[in-house]
Amino acid sequence: MAQLQNKVALITGAAAGIGAACAATLAREGAHVILTDLDDTAGHATAGMIRATGADALYLHQDVTDESAWIDIMHQIEARFGRLDILVANAGIAIMGPVTDMPLEAWRRQTAVNLDGVFLSAKHGIPLMRRSGQGGSIVMISSVAGIRGSAGLAGYSATKGAVRLFAKSVAMECAGARDSIRCNSVHPGIIDTAIWQKMPQDDMRAAGGRNAPPDPRAIADSSVPTGLLGTPQDVANVVLFLASDASSYMTGAELVVDGGMTAGRTGSLATPR
Repeated sequence: MAQLQNKVALITGAAAGIGAACAATLAREGAHVILTDLDDTAGHATAGMIRATGADALYLHQDVTDESAWIDIMHQIEARFGRLDILVANAGIAIMGPVTDMPLEAWRRQTAVNLDGVFLSAKHGIPLMRRSGQGGSIVMISSVAGIRGSAGLAGYSATKGAVRLFAKSVAMECAGARDSIRCNSVHPGIIDTAIWQKMPQDDMRAAGGRNAPPDPRAIADSSVPTGLLGTPQDVANVVLFLASDASSYMTGAELVVDGGMTAGRTGSLATPR
């Protein structure tokens, strides 16, 4: 039997990349998946591809920074499915550049999507999960940038570090309520998605133009111990584990999917004296 048979799963930022891979993977395992995004064309296409496999997928337009939209999404899910079992808070953006060059507007926009959106997912998703009385699993997508600092990514790191601890705090609130809702975070490393093309360096500078977007393959080759670039499916496999009963005793945990980036470095060191 499929691992998520008849479970109801909501995945934000699911039109492409990691979110799309999560939606397809959860649907393959029997879940009814609801995909949300701002990119309606890609979102409908992704949902259509999932339905073409015989699985159940519904796409809904959503701005995760809009609280009224969250209320409406939850009403739609409850009306159609009567419950919510799995919530994958994946929607996010990345804005690169030095702190001294980052406009306050850019800082606030990134925080609104990456942190406020995750806060709203928990605020409005948990009550629907509780009404079913069957518990649930919340998976918040953070980043290795939420574990360690990185020059040029201070704003992004701030949001992802906040998601890391927010997930743990939500886990403790749910544990204290004895509602059987688990909450864990996932921390991808260098993953091959379109986000790299959307975050050109120095894109916040008022003058000087734009540099070419970062090359994720080159970054992986130089900074990932395995030298390998991760795929959205690598992350989706971990999300599936956290969404399933295979991880039923895990809450408040963080799982890193980074080819060893945060573990250390390869190569021998000089013998200490």
